[in-house]
Amino acid sequence: MTGSIYAARPWLALLTEAQRAPVTPAETLVHAFRTAVSRAPGRPALAYFDGRLDYRETDALSDSVAGHLTARGLVRGDRVAIMLQNSPQFVIALLGAWKAGATVVPLNPMYKSGEVSHVLKDAEVTALICSDRAWDAYLHATAEAAPSVRIAVTACELDLQTKNDPRVLGFERLPAPGEDDWADDLVAVARQGLAAPEDRELTADDVALISYTSGTSGTPKGAMNSHGNIMVNAERQRTGHPVAEGSAYFALAPLFHITGMVCQLAACVVNAGTLVLAYRFETSVVLEAFTEHRPAYTVGPSTAFMALAAHPGVTPEHFASFQVISSGGAPLPPALVEKFRAGFGPYIRNGYGLTECTAPCAAVPPEREAPVDPVSGTLSVGVPGPDTVVRILDENGQEVPFGEQGEIAVRGPQVVRGYWNLPEATAAAFPDGELRTGDIGFMDAAGWLYVVDRKKDMINASGFKVWPREVEDVLYTHPAVREAAVVGVPDPYRGETVRAYVSLRPGATAEPGELGAYCEERLAAYKYPREVEILTELPKTASGKILRRELRSPR
Repeated sequence: MTGSIYAARPWLALLTEAQRAPVTPAETLVHAFRTAVSRAPGRPALAYFDGRLDYRETDALSDSVAGHLTARGLVRGDRVAIMLQNSPQFVIALLGAWKAGATVVPLNPMYKSGEVSHVLKDAEVTALICSDRAWDAYLHATAEAAPSVRIAVTACELDLQTKNDPRVLGFERLPAPGEDDWADDLVAVARQGLAAPEDRELTADDVALISYTSGTSGTPKGAMNSHGNIMVNAERQRTGHPVAEGSAYFALAPLFHITGMVCQLAACVVNAGTLVLAYRFETSVVLEAFTEHRPAYTVGPSTAFMALAAHPGVTPEHFASFQVISSGGAPLPPALVEKFRAGFGPYIRNGYGLTECTAPCAAVPPEREAPVDPVSGTLSVGVPGPDTVVRILDENGQEVPFGEQGEIAVRGPQVVRGYWNLPEATAAAFPDGELRTGDIGFMDAAGWLYVVDRKKDMINASGFKVWPREVEDVLYTHPAVREAAVVGVPDPYRGETVRAYVSLRPGATAEPGELGAYCEERLAAYKYPREVEILTELPKTASGKILRRELRSPR
């Protein structure tokens, strides 16, 4: 990067001395967990409704899971797929798999049989740990059809707590498995008191996760997140946020997603905190947990904060304990940040990252507020970390000046080495180890990064470029709009035209023509949506990102 204007890292001036200081992360999260055990063995590590597991108990339970997997024939480097909601069982299975020397493959619990089958075969998974309900419904047959799967462990997510809240859990305990069921029970295994193997220590260079991307541009690919990738970002979370050791972290993002894995679970462990789990996102239960556990930190997609703000019972008191609230995984409209602060007090801090850079590569420092670009109205996603270099490149891979748009490229210790068994895709996405994100953005001279949109989401209307984010940000300023997504649809005259999909705030009313006119008053003629459709809910991923690709499909 000789002669690079970005190599000077102007954003360092926006960080405090503590945030710029070098960090020395633990080798792996298991090492960090054992350090937390030694510092605070009796402190709650996991809180799940009315259940609590302290650090000493969680360590012993995950040791036993590691011993069981080893006894079943798992060897160092084997892959273990985990398909569970936000529960203690997920954390125990994760630590147990790593203690057994395995690479973990996190799976979205919303996956259907075909999606799971692809991952099991592609990653050559040896062991599958999943809910007993999913196993009973379809995963038993799916696992038997995967040649590499030899070990199965199931978990009833009613265990380790006694409050079966039908609004969230809403299921009954299954009867005991039959004789033809070869899966073991996770909690029973964890309570056997087995010892973890002593010869399976992993290092920072070992692959911790094979994280399959959402597949927005084709078949999902497995990004290989190393333990070092995870730990440097977890340690940067600790040093970059003013959260006291032992604080409660609320798991708003799903743990199988890289944001939840690193910014919640890993960050909590390196700070010897308590991870508060609530199975899956349900607004009233989340708000009750905020009141009960008084968390200091959480991170989630903007759609989650929209839903919380729209709940009829929400008050500023629900958020009074938070020292830091971060948003990632989905665009954060400036209007939401201001509405949330005005209504409830906290300032939501934007962040940016991808699976391929192990969650955050830029964030808003706690001492600062993100600027809004005066031309596009885009809220900055923050500044890169001190170990990271972010560049903006043109279509030929050459740097563009500060303020000009191009593809965002990231280099740093959090960037993965590539995709599992895909050397050509790795070479294309990581030339010389630098991640080409596929996101379009720009950086100002001070080092603030702005994400405009995905390269493939750009709309070409009569030869003019329209970035959906810019139109969505305008829609979010309308008082009736709760969620918004903008896509390009074929048009015989313009090539493509702009279509908007919105959902409305509870009790609000608006007509499609009204929303179109609202945008027409605030945007250039080629940008405002010619078509507006109002939906009850917009389609989303499990991590809360609105799925534009589903809205593009014929309806």
